[in-house]
Amino acid sequence: MSNCKQQKKLNLYDSEFQKNLNAFFKDVTSSPLKPQALKSFKSLPFFPIDSSFVTVAKLNRTPNSDFFEMPTSTTRLSKERVFGVLSFKFKSQIYNLNVYQSQSSILKGDNTLLLPFLDDTNGLSSYGGGRYINIVIPESDSILLDFNMAYNPYCAYNERYSCPIVPKENYLPFRVEAGVMYNNEY
Repeated sequence: MSNCKQQKKLNLYDSEFQKNLNAFFKDVTSSPLKPQALKSFKSLPFFPIDSSFVTVAKLNRTPNSDFFEMPTSTTRLSKERVFGVLSFKFKSQIYNLNVYQSQSSILKGDNTLLLPFLDDTNGLSSYGGGRYINIVIPESDSILLDFNMAYNPYCAYNERYSCPIVPKENYLPFRVEAGVMYNNEY
């Protein structure tokens, strides 16, 4: 975007994550947006990037956890297991969140985990059903946990998607003002 008076380009994106997510949403072949919303789509709304929402978490693996049927936004049940528990400090408090591995990701050889979470922005400035962060399985037991990479499940934009419902135990009792915000325009 350029400003005619200043004759310089303004950056629409604050991070590679935001740039890539907006490109994904703009792409008619991949976007979860409905066709009408896709026509007018410019950018997702994001909280300002905040380094206080970036922390190193300890991954306590649960290698013998059983798969269970996680409810989704539709009648489908997703085969998931608790891969481990992430422990991290935020404002001098320790918090724990379960991180999940789907059976289908194992079958595909995908090394990505899902961190679904709820916080005090849900239903206000972020999607009411919570948000997700994708995490690559680390070789060590440390993970750089960046809430600036939190995104809304696709069912927030289109009911044809079946999204895992965030378990209540993954609730954070504070406002995570980082990542993708939500509005009803889509």
